[in-house]
Amino acid sequence: MNQVYKKQKPDKIWRRRLYEIIFLADTPAGKAFDVALIISIILSVLVVLLDTIESINVDYRAFILILEWFFTIIFTGEYVLRILATPKPRSYLLSFFGLVDLAAILPTYISLLFPGTQILLVVRVLRLLRLFRVFKMARYVEESSILINALRASRHKITVFLLAILTICITAGSVMYLIEGTENGFTSIPTAMYWVIVTLTTVGYGDISPQTPLGQIIASLLMVMAYGILAVPTGIITYELSRSTDNQVNKVSSQSCSVCSAVGHSPDSLYCKKCGAKL
Repeated sequence: MNQVYKKQKPDKIWRRRLYEIIFLADTPAGKAFDVALIISIILSVLVVLLDTIESINVDYRAFILILEWFFTIIFTGEYVLRILATPKPRSYLLSFFGLVDLAAILPTYISLLFPGTQILLVVRVLRLLRLFRVFKMARYVEESSILINALRASRHKITVFLLAILTICITAGSVMYLIEGTENGFTSIPTAMYWVIVTLTTVGYGDISPQTPLGQIIASLLMVMAYGILAVPTGIITYELSRSTDNQVNKVSSQSCSVCSAVGHSPDSLYCKKCGAKL
């Protein structure tokens, strides 16, 4: 039980019980609540996807609209209950999961003023991140922490790499614009840069291609260079993943923070590693 509720008055017991159900997956009631919530999220996202299929939309539009509002009302009630249950409502509202929970219900209400915005309800799929906590997938939480740490450690190297790629795109794009010219489709330097990016990423749409011998030689050099360029970020992230794996704590608990909903704490942690609130 979260220590922040120890000194509460008896008339606040309902809030403590509500906290147990909503924020703790270690209790039967809490797990049942989260499982029902996840099922509702999956069904609501499925409804949004089906709404974009024209044949289904035409025949079942009214039914789909009812389902959208049904799930929105459920998630709105759940959002209000989370605010009532958490000891620090402001911190929850500004946390990642708090913002995701809000984004999961806003599009339906906004669609009353701006029809079509209900498609944004697919953001509800982000709420499935709670799946790791609900089913005690501590190992998956640990692995996700390793990946996040590796990406965070790689950010400076990746930034330098992207700046180098941007320099290549500007330089090669300018050269190709001068060589090929507007008559061959390179109507501007930004258009030529687009061609360079398509070439370096080996996508090769084919909507623009060099026609002059010199332009084809430069294109060939860029194609060969692309294989080495694509390997650079892979090597950087792989190295940082290896380091993060060596430094990662082996065990994590499945409990989430009641304030910011962060997961991945050590079993003996007393405070949240993200916001510092008591667990």
